[in-house]
Amino acid sequence: MKKAMTSLKAICKRRIVIQNKHGEKLVGVLHQVQSKNLMILCHGFQATKDDSILVSIADALVKEEICAFRFDFAGNGESEGVFRYGHYHREADDLRAVVSYFSNQKYNIIAIVGHSKGGNAALLYASEYHDIPSVVNISGRFGLNHGIQGRLGKGFMERITKDGFIDVKDKLGNFEYRVTLDSLMDRLNTDMHEASCSIPKEIRVLTIHGSRDQIVPVKDAFEFAKLIPNHKLHVIEGANHRYTEDIENLIVLVLQFIRESQILSPTGENDKLMSKL
Repeated sequence: MKKAMTSLKAICKRRIVIQNKHGEKLVGVLHQVQSKNLMILCHGFQATKDDSILVSIADALVKEEICAFRFDFAGNGESEGVFRYGHYHREADDLRAVVSYFSNQKYNIIAIVGHSKGGNAALLYASEYHDIPSVVNISGRFGLNHGIQGRLGKGFMERITKDGFIDVKDKLGNFEYRVTLDSLMDRLNTDMHEASCSIPKEIRVLTIHGSRDQIVPVKDAFEFAKLIPNHKLHVIEGANHRYTEDIENLIVLVLQFIRESQILSPTGENDKLMSKL
């Protein structure tokens, strides 16, 4: 009990600003505990560091005495830069800046966790830089040529080729964001097949996907499983893209994966979640 109270008192949240290679300031929140073990959490498309999935995972990690850093990619949330539809490799570059910052601060980065588009950024990072032991890909998309018409509408290629951009609006007709031809082509030219094959076997990868995901089809998870050398797949039956009713199951799987690396041992409240498996 005394140890638990001491650990709890050591927890704090700090706002951290990191500059990427383009000179843009990336803003994040560090959940700091006494340990130097750290996991980096990446948000998805049109989301921010305050996404409830990331906050829930960060809170669970803190209970395991692991630091967590959740941040806004450039052009999102509080970070500087222009919002971009594609530019997946640019988000991997943002991750590089974050990893370099904490490595210089002598943190032991044990994993990168990404949800949706953040999962793609984490996998691309692992394919380009081989300095992180583990990646958790939560509902990342394999076929980046899919899922576009749902956002841009029918005939999007003809329209964007003609006008150079498409303005995406919500159901009420309000402007949400602009997709340029350049950003669309960046997405179409991002090859997750090649990236998956380029992740070395020394990097452990966990893909988690919901069977009822209507944003990114669950079949994409099986494509990652076919290609990534050191890969584990877990499909949560009935879960949607946001894990609305399954956030505890999601956290259990993330913690279990880290524990399999012999980094963690079951303790406290999260041990109760583990017993549900």
